[in-house]
Amino acid sequence: MATTSYVIAVGSNRAGRHGPPQAEVQAALAQLGGRAASLMTSAPVGPSLRRYANTAALIESDLPPPAMLARLKAIERAFGRRRGRRWGARVIDLDIILWSGGTWRDRALVIPHPRFRERDFVLVPLTALAPRWRDPLSGLTARQLLARLTVRRPAPNRVIGGWGP
Repeated sequence: MATTSYVIAVGSNRAGRHGPPQAEVQAALAQLGGRAASLMTSAPVGPSLRRYANTAALIESDLPPPAMLARLKAIERAFGRRRGRRWGARVIDLDIILWSGGTWRDRALVIPHPRFRERDFVLVPLTALAPRWRDPLSGLTARQLLARLTVRRPAPNRVIGGWGP
């Protein structure tokens, strides 16, 4: 398979073996490689009470989507992530958001990520990395998606720079 690009969302809201959530994100970025946007904090989605440290990474790989998903799950396990309550606190969370191959759908994986268009903690770093990347379903760029989202509701999340590799 040819080399393709992936946008990976990276988040943490629980300390782990690398330290506080910001350190967990930084350690995950080191394993992923590629380029990363500045770190930001965001409110949790769902019942968790802890704020998240979030960013996105743009990586190149010759792995097809299922193999990339397996790689991300292996990194999560190595960081101590265990399957548990949906939207609960987690040491690290790695999600494939976009893939330069367009769309992918099987039982284990859907690309683009079904909810990325509603999440500023994904769109803000995505726009910093690749503002002209087009959503293969809507045809809108990352910048346009973020503008649509922020027109509907201003973002309470904030960027805390200096955490990209």
